[in-house]
Amino acid sequence: MADGSLAGVVSLKGKVSDEEWRTRVDLAALYRLAALHGWDDMIYTHISARIPGPEHNFLINPYGMLFDEITASSLVRIDVEGNILQETPYFINPAGFTIHSAVHMNREDAHFVMHLHSDQGAAVSSQKEGLLPLSQHSLICLPHLAYHDYEGIALNLDERERLVADLGDKSLMLLRNHGTLALGESAAECWNGMFFLERACKQQVMALSCGRENVLIAPEAAQEEVRRQVGRGIGGKLGWPGCLRKLDREMPGYDA
Repeated sequence: MADGSLAGVVSLKGKVSDEEWRTRVDLAALYRLAALHGWDDMIYTHISARIPGPEHNFLINPYGMLFDEITASSLVRIDVEGNILQETPYFINPAGFTIHSAVHMNREDAHFVMHLHSDQGAAVSSQKEGLLPLSQHSLICLPHLAYHDYEGIALNLDERERLVADLGDKSLMLLRNHGTLALGESAAECWNGMFFLERACKQQVMALSCGRENVLIAPEAAQEEVRRQVGRGIGGKLGWPGCLRKLDREMPGYDA
């Protein structure tokens, strides 16, 4: 469709609570922004959001749609057991359910969870030293960064306990040999964390193209100063409205 919406997707606006609709719109925007930045992986990887309320239901992408096709109404509502809770012609990817349900079930602040397989994220996740303190972007991420070792495609539910234990109280993660993960209390916070992590990974891949011995590690005093400066988080509220305006110009229809 010319406005970015999809034929055959019935609008849920006015048919769900205002809180759920706002969550749907923000989550659809995250999918479109990932596509706009070239961080999507065709129909694979996932971004999810917990719907406000005591049930711990959450929204995830319909399996088979490209990220630049996702709309607020096409997102699928599921519970923490992976059961679909709405009438929909779509189904979900079990691997997405495993990773995202683990975080949503165990972190009350994880209202939005984003997991990507970008080239640069997968590259740095596969490097023994992980994310190095090479750039300001990396220094901002490092105090909030955790690691989880690769166990294969995330289909085994018992991996959830180990993933959550590795995540701890951090808001960013490198999934070894796999990709990146970010969480946030809002879509803006989740997006900003992932934006900085992805940029830091890209900058590291570019810097290491000249060899490990030729890169400049940031001074320890500077690293400590940045840790102090970002102790409360990476933020993101200020830039989020501009991201939505960019979507309205370049990839409209996510809020359909």
